[in-house]
Amino acid sequence: MDSFSISQISQFSGIKPHTIRMWEQRYSALKPNRSEGNTRYYSNAQLRRLLNIVSLKNSGYKLSELGAMPDKKLNELVLKEQEKTTPDETDEYFVLQLIAAGISYDELYFEKVFSHCLLRYGLKDAYSRIIYPMMVRLGLMWTSDRLPPVHEHFISNLVRQKLLTAIDSLPPAKPDGDKWLLFLPENEFHELGLLFAHYLIRRSGQQAIYLGANVPVQLLINAVSETESDHLLFFLVHFDLPENSRKYLDQLKDSFPDKKIYLSGNHKLINQLETGKSMIWLKSVEHLEQLLAS
Repeated sequence: MDSFSISQISQFSGIKPHTIRMWEQRYSALKPNRSEGNTRYYSNAQLRRLLNIVSLKNSGYKLSELGAMPDKKLNELVLKEQEKTTPDETDEYFVLQLIAAGISYDELYFEKVFSHCLLRYGLKDAYSRIIYPMMVRLGLMWTSDRLPPVHEHFISNLVRQKLLTAIDSLPPAKPDGDKWLLFLPENEFHELGLLFAHYLIRRSGQQAIYLGANVPVQLLINAVSETESDHLLFFLVHFDLPENSRKYLDQLKDSFPDKKIYLSGNHKLINQLETGKSMIWLKSVEHLEQLLAS
C-alpha cells in the first residue's frame, strides 16, 4: 500500500488533519500527491516523514526547521535523538516505525527497526515493550476499521519469523528437564504469545513440544498421552462468550486431572472465568519466568 488519505496518516501519527494541512501550508512539511479528482493522498515515504517530524517536534525541534529538512537529514536526527529519549518515548517511536513499515509492506525497513529493537533491549524486553504493545495497537486499529486485516497478517508473520529464528538459535533442551506441551484451542490462530512462551521455556533449558494453532481436544488428548508432558500451556486470544470458554476449561480439567495446566492471553475474557485450583492463570511474562526458575 502506497496511498494513504489524510485521515489515515492522522490516525497513524496522532496529528489532526487540519494541523497536518497547516504544517503543509506554513512549513512545507509534506507535499501530498493529488488524484485526478484533486483529492490529496500520501505515499509511504511521506507517512514516514510525518512520523519523523512528530518525533523530532516532541524532542524540541522547531517545525520551521523540520519542514525544510530533506528526509535523509530527518532520519539522521531521529537516530541521534533515540539515544537521548526516555524508555517510554523510544518504545513509542519503535512501535510507530514498525507499524509504518508494515502497512507499506517495507520488509527491509521493518527488519532494520526490529534489529535495532533487539540490539537495544534483547528479545525478552523487546517483546514486552515493543512487540506486544504493537500487536495490541494493531488489533485496536483493525477492530475500529482503521487498518485492513492484511496489514496485521503481514506484520504478524514478520514477527513470527523472528521468534522462530530466535527459538532455533537456542541450544538443545536438557533431556531431564520438565516437558511442556504448548497449543492453541480450536479456532484460535494468533500464535505470537504462544511462540514467545515457547522461546522462554526453551531458553530456560526445559523441553517444549509445540502443537501450534487450532488444536482439537481429541488430538490434544492423544499428544498428552504419547508425550507424557508435565505441563500444558495454552492461550485464549480472541474474545469468545465466557460460557463457551468455561465449557472448554472444564473439558481440559476433566481430560487431564493429573496435569498442571497453565492459561494465558486475553485478560478481559479470562477475568470472567473460574480457573480453579487445577489451572493457573499466567498474567505476565514475569509470572512465567518465575515459574520456570522455580
